[in-house]
Amino acid sequence: MPENDNLQNADGTEKVSSVEQTTESSITTDLEHSHDNASDNNDTPQTTEASVEDSPQPQASESTPKNHVDEIDAANAEDAEDSDNADRHAIEEKDYHAMSIEQLADELEHLLKHRKIQTIKSHVDEIRTEFNAKFSEKLDEKKEEFLADGGDEIDFYFTSPVKKRFNSIYAEYKKNLGEYYKNLETTHKANLEKRLQIIEDIKGLLNVEENINTTYKHFKELQEQWRNAGPIPREKYNDTWNTYHHHVEIFYDFLHLNRDLRDMDFKHNLEQKLKIIERAEALANEDNANKAFRELQALHKMWKEDLGPVDREHREEIWERFSNATKAIHDKRQAYLADIDKIHEANLEKKEDIIAKIASIAQDPTSTHQAWQKKIQKTEELRQEFFKAGKVPNKDNEPTWAKFKEAVRSFNRKKNNFYKHLKKDQYDNLQKKLELVKIAEENKDNKDFDATTPLMKKIQLDWKAIGHVPRKESDKIWKRFKTACNHYFDQLHAERKSENQELFDAFEKKTKLLDTLKELKLSGNPETDIETIKQNIDAWKAIGQVPQNKRFIEGKFNRVLDGLFGNLKMSKSEIELIKFENKLEHLAQPDDTRLLDHEHNFIRKKIDELRSNVNQLENNLQFFSNVDESNPLVKDVMKNIQKHRDELSTWEEKLKKLRELY
Repeated sequence: MPENDNLQNADGTEKVSSVEQTTESSITTDLEHSHDNASDNNDTPQTTEASVEDSPQPQASESTPKNHVDEIDAANAEDAEDSDNADRHAIEEKDYHAMSIEQLADELEHLLKHRKIQTIKSHVDEIRTEFNAKFSEKLDEKKEEFLADGGDEIDFYFTSPVKKRFNSIYAEYKKNLGEYYKNLETTHKANLEKRLQIIEDIKGLLNVEENINTTYKHFKELQEQWRNAGPIPREKYNDTWNTYHHHVEIFYDFLHLNRDLRDMDFKHNLEQKLKIIERAEALANEDNANKAFRELQALHKMWKEDLGPVDREHREEIWERFSNATKAIHDKRQAYLADIDKIHEANLEKKEDIIAKIASIAQDPTSTHQAWQKKIQKTEELRQEFFKAGKVPNKDNEPTWAKFKEAVRSFNRKKNNFYKHLKKDQYDNLQKKLELVKIAEENKDNKDFDATTPLMKKIQLDWKAIGHVPRKESDKIWKRFKTACNHYFDQLHAERKSENQELFDAFEKKTKLLDTLKELKLSGNPETDIETIKQNIDAWKAIGQVPQNKRFIEGKFNRVLDGLFGNLKMSKSEIELIKFENKLEHLAQPDDTRLLDHEHNFIRKKIDELRSNVNQLENNLQFFSNVDESNPLVKDVMKNIQKHRDELSTWEEKLKKLRELY
């Protein structure tokens, strides 16, 4: 599609028009009529006497896609309002949705301190939306807890330090932004007046009677003034530029009186525009679609504002190349945005799955504190997953957030309801335990041990059965109860120790004897060593009984004896009987034959088992009646029979010694 020779920028450059929206009918063939279509889309009315409202407009077919230059024109118009506005593209895009309210406050403060106030609006708006949504969720949760504790809704109030901090930072942002735009409005008004005056001065050049070279010099000076005139309101940008462009075109028509000057400009502009085209074509291969779009935006700004027209014979060719390069970058960016949309759709599925899981947890019946703690932990993990899942399509953002809040709110209502009743139960438990504390403290100095000890043991069992009390009271009442019980039982143990001092003295003596036996070295002579061991056993027996709770020392003594007997060169049977005699001393308790009865039953069972084994083996020998006794199988059976008989003899001797104690 040819470059529209009538689409000129404000400083004499061509206005880039969509190849799809510009038709052959819109191309003029005479420079005299080059001002007929001063706007590529005629989307802003003209405000001067040279308005093009009635001029023929480019026609687009129904199949023509949206102008691929529209985005660039809109972005350049926005940037033209303030030369610093383009800095907004340099601000890092962050996932504010994944941030906590504390992090959002930090991010807002960072932007306010380190970025120009007019460049951060979109970021601030997104941060504020996320902060308000998350604080609202927190507010709902606190309100549910307040009502669950019996509070009246009219009395509810909640704030937090981070909320106050955020409000303070945002208020400072609004104040600074208001002051900035107030000053900018004054600047815009003055700059607009400058630009309109420049247009009037260009119009006046046509009526000046002077050398054409002098007039051309004045024209160039006015173009330079236009470039430096400063930003104007966004809504005036295209209208003012079209008016300027229109009169620049008229001046170039006027230059046909001196074609050398015009051709010199045309040549320079062609060289520069070819460089712009080459860069645009290279950008089509840029992997970063957003980066390519931003640089293409700058190229369009240069094409439009820094350069003038070229010779008519080149206009179609260079415009078509630039338009095609623009469309390639535009299409690539649209594909990138489509991929982003797919990612957002996938994020939506993740978030809906998380919401369903939270709802499921809320519906799951739970009746214990421990189970609820697990549910609370799991729900918090799901909440964090939700925030980290990424952005969703804009149309689904509010509905998804609403469903998420309702799922969390439903969970919190059930949680609060459970703990409301739990607190009531815990308060009842507290009263019950306080009654036990009272009993313990009233009886801690009671000397009627026979009557009081069962009572103190019972209240200890009752304490364990009561259950949880409010956490803030738990440690305090437990300390009181434990102190009273320990005080009582310390007195009880002291009393019993004084009554059984002989038993405790015996324990101390046995402890010293045990330490001596651990260091005992045998001579290696069986007769001497067995006598030594027997003397120590007799000494142990002579010491006497120890307290009931100290009888573990008997087991330690037996283990030491096992080690000593293991080093003796005696028959196994003799050693067993010696060890058994010592064991009987431990089993024999005054007025209590239960241990002896148990041992008697065990020995009887062992004897019956051995007799049965001997009978079975002797029966097995009948199958070898005609076999020589030297046969290995027969010899093995005979050996086992003798082994069992020896063991039987030992156990029968043990039984005999045991019966002597009855």
